[in-house]
Amino acid sequence: MREEVTLTKDCKAVQIPYGYDVPLAAGAKVSIVQALGGAYTVLTDQGMMVRVAGPEVEALGKQANAVPQVEGEVTKEKLEELVWDQLRTCYDPEIPVNIVELGLVYQCELEPVEGGYKARVKMTLTAPGCGMGPVLAEDVRGKSMTLPGVKDADVQVVFDPVWDRNMMSEAARLQLGIW
Repeated sequence: MREEVTLTKDCKAVQIPYGYDVPLAAGAKVSIVQALGGAYTVLTDQGMMVRVAGPEVEALGKQANAVPQVEGEVTKEKLEELVWDQLRTCYDPEIPVNIVELGLVYQCELEPVEGGYKARVKMTLTAPGCGMGPVLAEDVRGKSMTLPGVKDADVQVVFDPVWDRNMMSEAARLQLGIW
């Protein structure tokens, strides 16, 4: 996928793979190279790869993801399932497979707190020095917090055990052509 767009307004982006905030100016031409989970990986006309997400995607002429709607009573078990569903909408900006299928999520539990639950997530990265770690952790936190009943989220990036490709699901390995 490659879509050429002109930014309609100034926006903030995050440089890949370093995780630095960078401003993009209205009128700049960019190429969208990945659009997954409400985040867009784009190449600037200077050749910089950046991630644009959240309300900033409007500068690309796109709409931010809608807040998930949940009908009926939400039990703890159902809410935990919904948190896992939200985690499946989080993507490494360089890999077109969600973080759950990549095997980056080691734990996802709900802890009762006043008025609801706290989501506790332990996750890792494909490479320990990846500057995108805080960005991915904030994506997990933010998406978990959109769910009714989730009052807080604690996302920890851990490196034990160290991630390797054997942690990927079979579907992820198929999609990436890794065996």
